[in-house]
Amino acid sequence: MGVVYRARHVLIDRVVALKLIRPDLRSETHLRAWMLREARAANRVDHAHIVEIHDVGETEESELYLVMEYLVGSALSSEIAKGPMQLARAVDILEQMCAALARAHDLGVVHRDLKSDNIMLTTRGGRRDFVKILDFGLAALARDPRLAPKGAVFGTPEYMSPEQARGDDAAPVSDLYALGILFFEMTTGQLPFRSNDRDTLLEMQRTAPPPRPRTLAKDLPEAAEAIILKLLEKDPRRRFRDGHHLQEELKALQRTLPNTWEVQQQEGQAAAPAQPPPPPPAPSPGVVEWSRRAAYFSRMVARAYPNGRVPDDLQTAVDQLWEVSARASKLEGELASHQRKLDAIERRGRALRAEIGRKVEELAEEESRTLRDAAAERERLSRVKTKLDEARRAWERANAQALELERAAGDLRTWRGVFEEATANRARAEVLSEVLQDHERRALHKEKSAGDLRRQIDELRAQLARYGDALENDLAAGRDRIATRVREALAYEKTFTDCSALLMSHLKGRPEVGELMEEMRREEAQYASQSQYSPRPDQTGAHKALVGG
Repeated sequence: MGVVYRARHVLIDRVVALKLIRPDLRSETHLRAWMLREARAANRVDHAHIVEIHDVGETEESELYLVMEYLVGSALSSEIAKGPMQLARAVDILEQMCAALARAHDLGVVHRDLKSDNIMLTTRGGRRDFVKILDFGLAALARDPRLAPKGAVFGTPEYMSPEQARGDDAAPVSDLYALGILFFEMTTGQLPFRSNDRDTLLEMQRTAPPPRPRTLAKDLPEAAEAIILKLLEKDPRRRFRDGHHLQEELKALQRTLPNTWEVQQQEGQAAAPAQPPPPPPAPSPGVVEWSRRAAYFSRMVARAYPNGRVPDDLQTAVDQLWEVSARASKLEGELASHQRKLDAIERRGRALRAEIGRKVEELAEEESRTLRDAAAERERLSRVKTKLDEARRAWERANAQALELERAAGDLRTWRGVFEEATANRARAEVLSEVLQDHERRALHKEKSAGDLRRQIDELRAQLARYGDALENDLAAGRDRIATRVREALAYEKTFTDCSALLMSHLKGRPEVGELMEEMRREEAQYASQSQYSPRPDQTGAHKALVGG
């Protein structure tokens, strides 16, 4: 969908990743909607293991863009290409993905296209293999089918769930299936389903049973294989109930494995050194530099025209340099103030999303356990009901046999034995009936508790949506104010560039200003050598004019 650039935010000197829709897809309006959805979905979740979206907007050429955090690391696909991972490392990576997806699912967001290429492994706070999930480009808020037509097949076939391969809507358990593919791939070094033909691959996802991982990785524990196979069940109802359920199983598996950090450290000794962090951003010339350049030109004009008879166009150019420098200085302060306010809104929104997200997560974990308990009670209830039906049928048979013997005046001892059997089956049925009612009460109580938890979750999600809309409106207003000021700044910059070019054309080559010209050039060269970035496109003209290029 997009192309991604490394960029620098010129107001706050922050290195970011800038994603734009590919030029050949600009006319695809539904892709533009998906790009907007990517930002909203990821921001609503606001989880440490999901890439952060700083901004979303549209250029003057109607190109939609996303501004995301800049990550240094490697894709999970690159690590898998080296061969099967140590199990402890694979479980640690999977557990982080699971935590992020559980939060996303709690808030109604389904990724739809999980794969090893959009899982980034970074280093954070000294911790290796810190997971970041990228590209919620196909994410869809639950019960909002406007962007994805019914029956459309989206995603990557190698990681696609059976229901997605059939054209059904993706659900949270569809992401869990993709996690199963990733876990299989990390532990065995290969995909469970492989084919060069897309249709064949989709059919394999729909119907073919996966190979047993232990046939490919002999030392894989049975518990890990059981998790993989449960995730890869064709019937969504046979997978884990949700991400919280899976996370519990992963943590239980982790407790049986060697220390994850020790394993990572051992692997890290043989691994290539981590990619260094990006260099610190170079300072923007800013209006201080403008004032210095205006001073240089003023001194040059004074030397070139010691009698004070400065041509009108040159004097006007010098005056304009000082004027736009002063206005730009004031404007720079306004821009900084607006940016601080915008940052404060973003921090408030991030804190709010994180707080509500944590509350939803806690409630959802409890709901998950409660629903599993209720399902277990229903399963026990079903077994008791089967036994109760058997006891009742045995009682009815024995009772009918006793009545028949009584009418036939049969042997008393035979009649008594049958009667006792009927009485015992009746008593057993009565006990089982009480047990059945007890399980029914427990199941109903659990289901009611889960319903109460779900209502609380829905209320928090509605609250998050309301606050999110309000914050987004505030952010949009703040960005509009900054955009207006930036347009003013660009106008000042153009004036400064034009005046600089005019002065340079008149003063260049005059011996009396050669010393000042050389001093200005040295200063410009020193700044250029210290800069880690090329001049901004809107600065190129001024930069070349001022250094005599």
